[in-house]
Amino acid sequence: MINNLKSWEGGLLAIFLVTLVLNTSFAPEFLTVQNQINLFQLSIEKIIVALMMTLIIVNAEIDLSVASVMGLSAVVFAWLINLGWGGGSAALVCLTVGALAGMVNAALIAKVGIPSLVVTLAMMIGFRGIARVLVKDQSLGDFPAWVTDLGQKGIVGPLPLSIILFFGLLVLLGILLHRTGFGRQVVVIGTNAEVARFSGINVASVKARLFVMSAVISALAGVLYAARLGSVRGDSALGFELDIITMVLLGGVSIFGGKGSMVGVFLSILIILNLRNGMALLSITGHVQTGVIGTLLIGSVLVPNLINDWRSRQARA
Repeated sequence: MINNLKSWEGGLLAIFLVTLVLNTSFAPEFLTVQNQINLFQLSIEKIIVALMMTLIIVNAEIDLSVASVMGLSAVVFAWLINLGWGGGSAALVCLTVGALAGMVNAALIAKVGIPSLVVTLAMMIGFRGIARVLVKDQSLGDFPAWVTDLGQKGIVGPLPLSIILFFGLLVLLGILLHRTGFGRQVVVIGTNAEVARFSGINVASVKARLFVMSAVISALAGVLYAARLGSVRGDSALGFELDIITMVLLGGVSIFGGKGSMVGVFLSILIILNLRNGMALLSITGHVQTGVIGTLLIGSVLVPNLINDWRSRQARA
């Protein structure tokens, strides 16, 4: 129990509880059922992508193209719906677009050997450009009522489809990372790719599958985003990378790979959602909220380094 309290996850749990108490004290409406649903729903696409980003960063890689894939998928979905396509077939096309985007990333990173930071930064610009070409400066909307109902209304009690999908993916990806051979390979590669390669792990194949999965889940998030808002533009989901990466790093996932847990990322998501929701209830502006999230991003990288340096000095002493 003491070791758990000393862990990063234990610290996150303490921060979450403090945030919960403060929000409840300053905003009595915070604990209402509808506010708790809104708390998740307003950032649901980001937190869905953050779950997959956890595996990417544990693998010592990064995917900066996730928000652009979300935006492209949302635009394609809206475009097809406006052409009269059914929702199921339009969503399937969007997932296919996501898979193709992931294959491009995977080929350049896993096969050619270009660093993921460079590839996904280029693809972030490229996929965003395709979305802008499709809609130019216009917005696409006028969805059938059932599309917006699917994105906004509850299907299991008050819970909308997106929140149900989030918790389903949380469990599935948690099991994949922590309880399967593939998850162990992801961690080993993130710790030392050369050692993993010499031990017989197909490093390129593991990395390729991760980037395809990342793009497909991002495309799914894009469909959910379009359905929730009921209207999309070429710049949809612009800048979502900051929040997504912050959630993962604050959750204790090492930016250098090889370390991290889905429990920590879930606690980090709860902290960020509660902070944003509490600040919104107190009428704190979006610019201040972004500044707070940016500070958390810096702290999530800086604090572990300071702790490791302190431990090293203690060990030498």
